Amino acid sequence: MIEDAKSRPTLPSDWEDPESLASLIDQLRVQRPKLNVRRIREAYFLAECAHRGQTRLSGEAYVTHPLAVAHILADLQMDEATIVAALLHDVLEDSPTSAETIERMFGKEVLHLVEGVTKLKFPPIEETSTKKQAAEARVRFAETMRKMLMAMTRDFRVMVIKLADRLHNMQTLGVMPEEKRLRIARETMDIYAPLAGRLGIWQIKWQLEDLAFQYLHPQEFARVSELIAKTRSKREEELNETIVTLKEKLEQNGFRNFEVSGRPKHLYSVYQKMYVHGFEFEEIYDLIGVRVIVEDESDCYKVLGLVHELWKPIPGLFYDYIAKPKSNGYQSLHTKVIGPHGEPLEVQIRTLDMHQMAEFGVAAHWQYKPGTGQKMTLEDHTRMQRLRKQLLDFSAETASGSEFLQTVSMDLFSEQVFAFTPKGDVIDLPHGATPIDFAFRIHTQVGMKTVGAKVNGRIVKLDHELENGDIVEVLTRRDSMPSVDWLRFAKTISARSKIRAFLRQENREANIHRGKDALEREIKGLGFDAKQVLTEERLSAAAAALAKGDSKSLLASVGEGLISVERVVGLLTETERRQQRKAKAGPVHTAAGVISVGPGGVDNVAFKRSKCCLPVPGDETIGYISKGRGVILHRKLCPNATKLAEASPDRIVSVNWPKDKQPWAVNLRIHTVNRQGLLADITAVLGESKTNVSAATIRTLPNQTALLDMTLDVPDLRHLQGVTSKIAQLPEVISVQRTFSGKGSAKA
Repeated sequence: MIEDAKSRPTLPSDWEDPESLASLIDQLRVQRPKLNVRRIREAYFLAECAHRGQTRLSGEAYVTHPLAVAHILADLQMDEATIVAALLHDVLEDSPTSAETIERMFGKEVLHLVEGVTKLKFPPIEETSTKKQAAEARVRFAETMRKMLMAMTRDFRVMVIKLADRLHNMQTLGVMPEEKRLRIARETMDIYAPLAGRLGIWQIKWQLEDLAFQYLHPQEFARVSELIAKTRSKREEELNETIVTLKEKLEQNGFRNFEVSGRPKHLYSVYQKMYVHGFEFEEIYDLIGVRVIVEDESDCYKVLGLVHELWKPIPGLFYDYIAKPKSNGYQSLHTKVIGPHGEPLEVQIRTLDMHQMAEFGVAAHWQYKPGTGQKMTLEDHTRMQRLRKQLLDFSAETASGSEFLQTVSMDLFSEQVFAFTPKGDVIDLPHGATPIDFAFRIHTQVGMKTVGAKVNGRIVKLDHELENGDIVEVLTRRDSMPSVDWLRFAKTISARSKIRAFLRQENREANIHRGKDALEREIKGLGFDAKQVLTEERLSAAAAALAKGDSKSLLASVGEGLISVERVVGLLTETERRQQRKAKAGPVHTAAGVISVGPGGVDNVAFKRSKCCLPVPGDETIGYISKGRGVILHRKLCPNATKLAEASPDRIVSVNWPKDKQPWAVNLRIHTVNRQGLLADITAVLGESKTNVSAATIRTLPNQTALLDMTLDVPDLRHLQGVTSKIAQLPEVISVQRTFSGKGSAKA
């Protein structure tokens, strides 16, 4: 083990490379004649020292894992720094080795790659319920992925290393306990395989999908494998015949430097056609395909013509990804024809550079090319910059790692549609996206001001689903603004979150007005001039002191009941109260006195909570002395409390309400997008926080939203605020408000 930052293990002069390391070095030497072999050996030796004594669940020495990851990256022909970082990728996380040691031995470039892959460190998960532990594990995974994706925006090699790391873990997943095996397989299918596809690394994508498929759907995996095995010999015979025929055709037409090969259909793609799209196995005719690799782009189109001379093309099944590449850089011609045996046959035609991009994606930019070094075209650079910008935008728009990861998964790593602006810029969106998503992807303000759209020159509705190749023109108007209906039209999470933020802002204006009124009443009650006290300067200073951002955020927090009116007024009137103390004049109160209510109070006054606002311990409250009913408690924000104070100021008393363990009913109104399963998500939040629901009603609205009125039993304001904050973070929730009406199921 490496003991401290100053230690640096010295490679012994008589060191003999383990067989697996020797084979890695031999492979790298072929790819890179100028390889610094000693650097590779020192990286392995440092990893071996750091992980000495550590083993995997299989019983193998832990160092076999980073070595296997390095082999995978060598197959992708990654550069030397990436190979070194792969050998060291778990050193910072799993050993006392310091960042300084890595930087001193291998430089800043390698250190940044290793740090990018290293997981965030968290304290041990507390031994609570299994459900809570699983929830905490999901949060930690999301935060770690957010860190890695942000590191990827600085250097894409970070994620290439992580994908190789995940591939080897999937290859050795069988030794894991079943619960962990399923969790890792699901993460792989939902996050890592789509990420590999977004980066264009097909070699890793299909392996991750097939391996995850094996563990997630073992019965279907076994059936698909058996069906393919039964027909393999016949398909191989047909494929060989097809390849020979095509080769002869190309040679007859003067082609010399080309390659024709079979293109296998992977298990998971067959499963999707059978179990997702409803095909019978006998109906899947493209289990085999042919790939042609030629010298230059013009040859691709010549070969296409010859293929169509040989076999009849199927109308509508030709795709030119050379003229219009996919967002991950993929280029190729795809055509489907009636093959020599009367069955559909897919033929892919591309150059060698296109093939490398198709197989290796972003990893192809770090491959060694004699005399040229690293290669990245302007188009490649633009695509990478666009992906970086989207990741950075999503990170800025989302507060939590979970929300960020959900946004990335849905908006970037799902099946894509490629549409164009009138200027020809490519906008990639998830399948099913609409003009609303297109507008927000261009710019937030374009989305906010959208009134309509033209697709291919024709005006369409805002819920129109875009297709590949559509040219979209967004129509805007200065005074336009989003409506709740847009939440039904928008497919991307990023667009939906911006629309919800706007709708919440509308509710915020009402809270700002309510908060300002509450402060004015309290200030006037103390005998001060509200206009003199409620200045922008004083509000901003109070907001800064309470960490509430700006003055409007402070007023909104007061209006929502998230911060005490008296606390804010205390800060705002500090100057006036100091002057009063100097004049030795006592504070002015309109209240008749201060009493204590509830068990343990000094005065132990009988009281009831008003049904109109249902105060709870921790709320800013006042008491109204009623005739024959004792003291009625109101929230200070309650409109009825204001009317009572104006009508009978002599009956108003200040209240000291000690906290106790008794549950108190409180009303919430949740405004949300109406979707199946949302109520289950809300009740899950309430269950985790041990909050009882005594009543609930749901009313759906014509605009596909719903109002959920709930009566909760809570011990105090702090507990209530925690619950409402968690509910508000659910993706479909527009707003959460305490109500001020006695209607419904509220109980005093």
